[in-house]
Amino acid sequence: MNNYHYIYFMKILIIEDETALRNAIRQYLEQQGYICETAGDFQEGIRKVNEFEYDCIVADINLPKGSGLDIVKELKHLHSRAGIIIISAKDSLEDKLSGLALGADDYLTKPFHLSELNARIHALLRRKNFDGDTRIKFHEITITPGSQTVQIHQRPIQLTTKEYQLLLYLIANQNRLITKSALASHLWGDAYDQAGSYDFIYTHIKNLRKKMMEAGGNDYIKTVYGTGYRFG
Repeated sequence: MNNYHYIYFMKILIIEDETALRNAIRQYLEQQGYICETAGDFQEGIRKVNEFEYDCIVADINLPKGSGLDIVKELKHLHSRAGIIIISAKDSLEDKLSGLALGADDYLTKPFHLSELNARIHALLRRKNFDGDTRIKFHEITITPGSQTVQIHQRPIQLTTKEYQLLLYLIANQNRLITKSALASHLWGDAYDQAGSYDFIYTHIKNLRKKMMEAGGNDYIKTVYGTGYRFG
């Protein structure tokens, strides 16, 4: 019998060009137990919705190089099952109606409280029948995003915030080649360009691997030399 068991968890894409707001939304939602990815402009947003599947898309209407409304159109063209929440600085009835007419599920006007966005996302996912056990299990590893805890063979291990985020990201992208730049961008956002090297990624990988193996876990993190890592 295969001991691989994986329970579904929620993946959100945040498409927002304001760096501070994008990072704040991501940090807040990750604290709520979601897996989050980000895009800073229209082109990056379009690329990600075409390459990956998400449970929810949070998209600003006014983006560099395009409109969030066109991303809504693209999602519908792709027959995506993702919930869509559009956000805009303009409290414009016309924008709201346009977005909802194109297939968006909800609309939020800036400025808004992050707790309100979280409530909208939760309600949307509940309506789409994504409720249930959000624990993530991979062989002997059990992650509970709600409490941000990790167990190996049902015994808790202590991870730093970055190690926890790293493990979650690796499992979310299992069996994919994950580049060092993608890991750096996910863990540090726009600040990673100032690092100058990826030594800090290696340090976090080494520490996470050591803690998991000391707890009796297997080593699922495979190094792809010169490129990045693969989990699985």
